[in-house]
Amino acid sequence: MHARLNQAQPYVLALFRIVVGLLFACHGAASLFGVLGGAMGGGSIPAGTWPGWYAAVIQLVGGSLVVLGLGTRLAALVSSGSMAYAYFKVHQPEALFPLQNGGEPSAVFCWAFLLLVFTGPGAPALDRLFSRGGAERAGDRAREQAPAVTV
Repeated sequence: MHARLNQAQPYVLALFRIVVGLLFACHGAASLFGVLGGAMGGGSIPAGTWPGWYAAVIQLVGGSLVVLGLGTRLAALVSSGSMAYAYFKVHQPEALFPLQNGGEPSAVFCWAFLLLVFTGPGAPALDRLFSRGGAERAGDRAREQAPAVTV
């Protein structure tokens, strides 16, 4: 069972990356363009408003890059940092725990993106296409991880 789970790990990691990135990008799109319910109950954040508009740009661009798996580690690092800032500057002064201060999304996104900084994008990602020899290395790793077939 462990062997099968280990084989699926790069693909499940990629699925995690795509879902987290898409959810993050949706937050940015809602804040910037007023779609998907808009920012804070409707509408959009006025351009240049500190820090909300800049956070929304990071959410949209960072989330999109993470979804594509392009510059994943850097995009995830910037996204994680922006969520840490949001948590400690906006939410934490209201109360100690995320459940009390409404900072649960910021805390979860911060840790999810920090995880992606250390794990990388997973198997299917544009990062692999643009890295030198990335496609060959990915194929070599897949062959190394494949279970030996005995007859």
